Amino acid sequence: MKTAIFILLTLTLITSCAPMPKEKTIDQFKNQNLAVATFAGGCFWCVEADFEKAHQGIVAVVSGYTGGTKESPTYDEVSSGSTGHYEAVQVFYDPSKVSYQQLLDVFWHTVDPTDDNGQFVDRGQQYASAIFYHDEEQKELAEKSKAELEQSNKFNKPIVTEILQFKSFYKAEEYHQDYYEKNPVRYKYYRHNSGRDQFLDSVWDEDKKEK
Repeated sequence: MKTAIFILLTLTLITSCAPMPKEKTIDQFKNQNLAVATFAGGCFWCVEADFEKAHQGIVAVVSGYTGGTKESPTYDEVSSGSTGHYEAVQVFYDPSKVSYQQLLDVFWHTVDPTDDNGQFVDRGQQYASAIFYHDEEQKELAEKSKAELEQSNKFNKPIVTEILQFKSFYKAEEYHQDYYEKNPVRYKYYRHNSGRDQFLDSVWDEDKKEK
């Protein structure tokens, strides 16, 4: 009986705490004269959450798929590894408040750039890290940032994150958008067990202590 009550209370808590879904459309952000950046860093639930919490100049982050050839792919198709797409996010930002260089710094602090076959618990090319540049300036900044990270000797293995030309982006299904807000319990459980934060803390904790 206690178990049944606990389950009922847990379900009630999850339902009551979850915010109402807010549908994101890419066009609504394009019409606001915002700059856009595209990053792949493994599970887009986590990457989206990290960017949305990073800086007030970031207006919105949309989860989706990029880098492949199939038009309008589904989550199941991308996660199977058959489309060539990466799980990715598009970051819409106000360049007067946050720079592309700052976005690159956020990105490097949320991934394992030495893993060429996925990120943490998620394996396969579809979960690998990559930076998709939208113009030559973004390309130059990304390449410079990658070279500086390599020279820092922060990692004991080569930096293998690819820098690729952006071609197209397909928004993921609505239930993936703001997943960390809609499903906080499931999200925290997944994130903890993925090993992402444990790895990132082991790499960057010393920098935090020095600040």
